[in-house]
Amino acid sequence: GGYVLDAAKRGYFAYTNCTSALAEVVPFEGKFPTLGTNPHSWGFPTTEAIGFPIIIDWATSVVAMGRVEQFKRENMLLPPNAAVDKDGNVTQDPHEASGLITFGAHKGYGLSLVNELVAGLIGGSLPTLRSRWNIGDENEKRTTCFYFQVIHPDAISSGLFAKNRTQSENVKAVIKDVLGHGNESCLIPGQMEAEASKLSEENGGLLFSEAEANAFNALAEECGHSPWELGSLKKVVV
Repeated sequence: GGYVLDAAKRGYFAYTNCTSALAEVVPFEGKFPTLGTNPHSWGFPTTEAIGFPIIIDWATSVVAMGRVEQFKRENMLLPPNAAVDKDGNVTQDPHEASGLITFGAHKGYGLSLVNELVAGLIGGSLPTLRSRWNIGDENEKRTTCFYFQVIHPDAISSGLFAKNRTQSENVKAVIKDVLGHGNESCLIPGQMEAEASKLSEENGGLLFSEAEANAFNALAEECGHSPWELGSLKKVVV
């Protein structure tokens, strides 16, 4: 997401996908994880129109493995049909999750497969060998693969906008129409992140939940570093 965000801030429409470091996702109706969470990201240069770039960035699994770790820390159940255990059975227990399920059944599977096929065309590695240097043929690759595409908005502009609108005005009108008709409370992709970024800037640093801060402290102690004194940190109510 950071790549397309940077491009969108510079005024470009951008798309990227990549193969994830580990195979953590089972294919549709499968049991063994042979796919990465394989995110897709789109960035749109909409700052002039609405004040921030629209960023659509998602993994092709129902949840990412990072969310599983978060749910472990917070003792929360996973959403239904988001993960399988080591035997391939669907589970909501984050402690039992050993594989993730694609969102939208065959649709998420298809999108995840897009990443693997693009990587295959570029020269990417076998999914189940990525980042696993101790298994398989030593002549096989173990690295991830990225695909980037950046387009200048003028390259796709027809110049034929209704009511003599400019390209930016037309984008703004489209968004206004989508969020009208009783949909005014709906969020735009990238809006929460833009608001969180603004909040961090206003408070002079990154904001973390108490559970996240405790997790950082656990990592610090594990690595032999001094933990944060949570009582000394600035607290913000959001």
